[in-house]
Amino acid sequence: MRASLMVTCLGDALFPEVGESVVTVLRNLGVSVDFPAGQTCCGQPAFNSGYVDDARRSARAFIDAFEGSEHVVSISGSCVAMVRHHYPGLFPEGRDHARAEALAARTWEFSQFLSDVLGVESLPVTYRAAVTMHHSCHTMRMLGVREGPERLLGMVDGLDYRPLARAQDCCGFGGTFAVKMAAISAEMVERKAAHVQKTGAEVLVGLDMSCLMNIGGRLRRRGARVAVKHLAQVLADGWRIDGGAGR
Repeated sequence: MRASLMVTCLGDALFPEVGESVVTVLRNLGVSVDFPAGQTCCGQPAFNSGYVDDARRSARAFIDAFEGSEHVVSISGSCVAMVRHHYPGLFPEGRDHARAEALAARTWEFSQFLSDVLGVESLPVTYRAAVTMHHSCHTMRMLGVREGPERLLGMVDGLDYRPLARAQDCCGFGGTFAVKMAAISAEMVERKAAHVQKTGAEVLVGLDMSCLMNIGGRLRRRGARVAVKHLAQVLADGWRIDGGAGR
């Protein structure tokens, strides 16, 4: 099986190690991974701000970049939701509509790809830490991803999973929402960070680095010693090679 990594703008600029972790996990699972160098922003920031023509231009370039990909795997459920739910509507007819629908059908969020495409039932991973998880809005509500990542964490030896109260609540980031509604956003992430601390977890895991960046920043300002990691980082860091122990 072949997969192409969609690293996203935020991943490319600020969190390249997350993309590397995705590649590590997928290759350990026998997937051949490539990185289309022509990939661009998926167009979501422009689309959410009402600049539909600009979003369409980004989307067309994005479709071109992943035209030959068997599967596209992303570190961001938010970006996957853009491709799946909005690309076909950006191109209502013709060849581009068909291309948009085809790409939407083969684009996956990382945990979704492991669960729904690869059918992962066990993992040779050890990660000794108390862990809680934030469920990002787009990933949970638009992609329907909820139990899958928790099931994957349950396959990790040594991991002490701590359920997060009000895990379904938005962290307050929401892209431009955090800028336009700064006071409301700050209160939302303050409540989220408080719930994270109450779990006593050492690590907060998520599926979208924008949310983790937002929550992690608030946790640091509260003086909390809670690491924030993408699910792929936990799996890659704890992967056992030749029977060796992970973290």
